[in-house]
Amino acid sequence: MAGQRSQMQEDVRFRVLKHLEDNPELTQRQLAETVGVSVGGIHYVLNALVDKGLVKLGNFSAAEDKRRYSYILTPKGIAEKTALTRRFLVRKMKEYDALKAEIDALRDEVGEEQLTQELSR
Repeated sequence: MAGQRSQMQEDVRFRVLKHLEDNPELTQRQLAETVGVSVGGIHYVLNALVDKGLVKLGNFSAAEDKRRYSYILTPKGIAEKTALTRRFLVRKMKEYDALKAEIDALRDEVGEEQLTQELSR
């Protein structure tokens, strides 16, 4: 259970860093919707990333409301995102291989012709 929770937390950190690298002006609300967690959860993750020195806060200069921030990845944050990307990709490839093996076994069990007929309906 703890391992699965840690993977989920790592996935959230990966997705947050990925989206911030692409669009540092995202609001916490937009980031929460994109990542699929609550605004409070995003606030907590962002604070942790800032505390670890992976993200720095900057004023979003184009906004009239100077309370808006941009979240900029630091060099340390970019390195962490790269490491997270590698681990995420390895984990997803293992999941894909396991799922593909399960699908192949089920195809053999059901029979390819019957499956093809049901898919074409």
